[in-house]
Amino acid sequence: MALKWIEYRGKSFEIAYDIVNPSAEEIIVFLHGWGSNKEIMKQAFATTLKTVKHIYIDMPGFGKSINSEVLTTQDYSNIVYNFLSKIINSEEFEENYSTLNTPILPITIVGHSFGGKVATLLNPKNLVLLSTAGILEEKSLNVKLKIKAAKFLNFFGLGKITKIFRSKDVNKMNQGMYETFKNVVNEDFTEIFKNYRGNAYIFWGKEDKATALSSGEKIHTLMQNSEFLSYNGDHYFFIKNANDITQRLENGIL
Repeated sequence: MALKWIEYRGKSFEIAYDIVNPSAEEIIVFLHGWGSNKEIMKQAFATTLKTVKHIYIDMPGFGKSINSEVLTTQDYSNIVYNFLSKIINSEEFEENYSTLNTPILPITIVGHSFGGKVATLLNPKNLVLLSTAGILEEKSLNVKLKIKAAKFLNFFGLGKITKIFRSKDVNKMNQGMYETFKNVVNEDFTEIFKNYRGNAYIFWGKEDKATALSSGEKIHTLMQNSEFLSYNGDHYFFIKNANDITQRLENGIL
């Protein structure tokens, strides 16, 4: 594991990362989901794509990358971009993609769940989405009741009690990351997916209960240059299907 300090909006962020196949020229970046870390992505993909350089990143607040700042998904995208601009020693990257909101990044980015939203905002040449978040789905009755109870308690100044209703994704996180979670959890990325113009592969778990299969099918209809494939499995379906996924990437967009 290595660490790199990144400056963003007057704040310093220490980013933990790993590189596999460092001598390879072509680059693929892996971004984990909310509440996860780079180790899960490495577990799935580190032994695949042996002719490609892998960059695994712990995004701020996850794994070994400590964070207490309140962030948005766009902030995560900007921080990851700043990190990549320092890690990737490419004249093309530095000269033609030295500012944010550029037409396209000359790399492949794989994003799982929340990481898929960050990856899409980075606008890479090749985008690989694994059960990504970003399509608003109907909340369960249980979740709706928890939200109403929390709002009721907050109204009477009993906000501390609402911690018992927090999602398991944030119940061990600091206040900054809890506020960050509230910023990112209900985002509608419909237009962002629709405006993506690179090459996209969309992979999904058929039994995924965190992001429904129908959301993946919708993203596929929104993205002009995309292919969609589902596998047996849940939100982490890609761990058991990494070899097939990467073989398809090798035969397709890579």
